[in-house]
Amino acid sequence: LVSLLLIGIAAWGIGFGLISSFRVVGVAIAVGIFLFLIALVGLIGAVKHHQVLLFFYMIILLLVFIVQFSVSCACLALNKEQQSQLLEVGWNNTNSARTDIERNLNCCGFRVFDPNETCFSDCFSSRQCQPCAPIIEEYSGMVLRFVGGIGLFFSFTEILGVWLTYRYRNQKDPRANPSAFL
Repeated sequence: LVSLLLIGIAAWGIGFGLISSFRVVGVAIAVGIFLFLIALVGLIGAVKHHQVLLFFYMIILLLVFIVQFSVSCACLALNKEQQSQLLEVGWNNTNSARTDIERNLNCCGFRVFDPNETCFSDCFSSRQCQPCAPIIEEYSGMVLRFVGGIGLFFSFTEILGVWLTYRYRNQKDPRANPSAFL
């Protein structure tokens, strides 16, 4: 479900022109496909009661839990100053994201509006633009809390999946020969 949601959000962002960076969309789609394949491995392992597939599914799901839990905690632990520094580094290192932000939020520049720089927003023609940093910082705190909370929720469902896989993996296969376990 999460994998299909990631792929759908990436396609929606491209379709509506909100995201033009191929890297961002490519990473979201790649992670979605990876999660879909992992879920498929778990499903096949559970249906066939295949010990090796269930073991690999359990290990990969545990690794995904660790990464997702740590990223979620990091999202929830960032204070305003750290968010501001992170946003400024991102602003200075990406041109395509800067263009998307200026166009979608109708702002120019990060901290100060400079009429001599190029800007892709509608307000640039009237030279009445406001800087993007206050607008981005307002949204970033809300988005980081939302993403951190959703990630934390799904990370605990993943650890539940690891536990259930462990329990199911150690059960006897009902289709197996009963004398094979003696």
